[in-house]
Amino acid sequence: MKYLFSVLLSALLLVACKGKKNKVPADPDIYYTCSMDPQVRENNPGKCPICKMELTAVKKSNRPNSGEIELSGQQVQLGNILVDTLGKSTIGNQVILNATLNFDQQKTSVLSARVAGRIEKLYYKNIGDYVPRGSKVFEIYSEELNNAKQEYLLMLEKQKTLGNTIINFDQLVEGAKNKLLLWGMTESQIAELAINNRATRLTAFYSNGAGFITSLEISEGDNITEGGSIFRLADLSTLWAETQIYSSQLSTIDRDGQAIVQFPDMPGKEVKGKIEFLNPEINPDTRINLIRVSISNPNHQLKPGMFAYVTLKNGQYSTLSLPVDAVIRENQGASVWIQTGKNKFKYKMVVLGFESNDRIEIKSGLNAGDVVVISGAYLLNSEYIFKTGGNPMEGMKM
Repeated sequence: MKYLFSVLLSALLLVACKGKKNKVPADPDIYYTCSMDPQVRENNPGKCPICKMELTAVKKSNRPNSGEIELSGQQVQLGNILVDTLGKSTIGNQVILNATLNFDQQKTSVLSARVAGRIEKLYYKNIGDYVPRGSKVFEIYSEELNNAKQEYLLMLEKQKTLGNTIINFDQLVEGAKNKLLLWGMTESQIAELAINNRATRLTAFYSNGAGFITSLEISEGDNITEGGSIFRLADLSTLWAETQIYSSQLSTIDRDGQAIVQFPDMPGKEVKGKIEFLNPEINPDTRINLIRVSISNPNHQLKPGMFAYVTLKNGQYSTLSLPVDAVIRENQGASVWIQTGKNKFKYKMVVLGFESNDRIEIKSGLNAGDVVVISGAYLLNSEYIFKTGGNPMEGMKM
């Protein structure tokens, strides 16, 4: 009996000592988290309940403050966070922008009815049809126009029979003719009317411009009011290559310089153009501006809606610059992350300058020799927001 009691007492003491040995007092200034699952926070070391990796100790006193953040070595490695020392490099020479071809709005026109009536015949009925200048486009029945024709014939008849003995019919004939001209009849139509001495029921109208139909506003049999639109024409002999550019790049653009426009759908084709329009208003949300480059299209091979590359030439100069991916752009401004110590990073706002290809000028906010994060900047931004619940840009000023 005494032997059994001794065995039980020894076992209890052994278990108690073992439990006491493994117990680690919690440090109030340390918590344990997982590099793969940073939402996990424990007071004691152990394994991550999600991925079963060993938890990493983090000092609470080192949590993000004033735009600073500290990561573990494992987080830096897994996040592929790379840094480079900021220095001067050559930037400029040219900038290549994505563009879309559009109609030259200065070479579009609207064919409209000069008099009210009913469209009896349309000679061009499809969008995309080419309308030559001077071609017959529609015939209209107009009571007003027919009455004006009869009035003109009557004045001619009275002039022929009565001369100008009682009334000056020359002025009356001229007034009746001017009314017909005002309502869209041509000199040759009016001369034919005088020769035939008979007003036809329908009147033909001719195009005073040339181009492709971009919109058709009416069909045969429709009534139309004076000034009503028949269709819209676009002359494709010149087109606009429309592109967007950041406001920071505007100072480097030569308004009188030449632009080169290339087309991915037409390999080898290259067209020279010039900047036709630079929007004086900058979008405050995106900080971009619209540029239109006018290009020649004599054979109508190029079509509105085609994708293009616009190359704008400019001078080269030496300046502080970074890879474009190192910069975080938001509505409030632009920023980067710099390294302040081992696995420690700080948020910095910057003012951007010229952008060319994959590099962008840093005009202020950084100094030569700063170690800047060039890969993983957005990951650091997300990690900061996750750990602090706030954007690092809040309260920041340049």
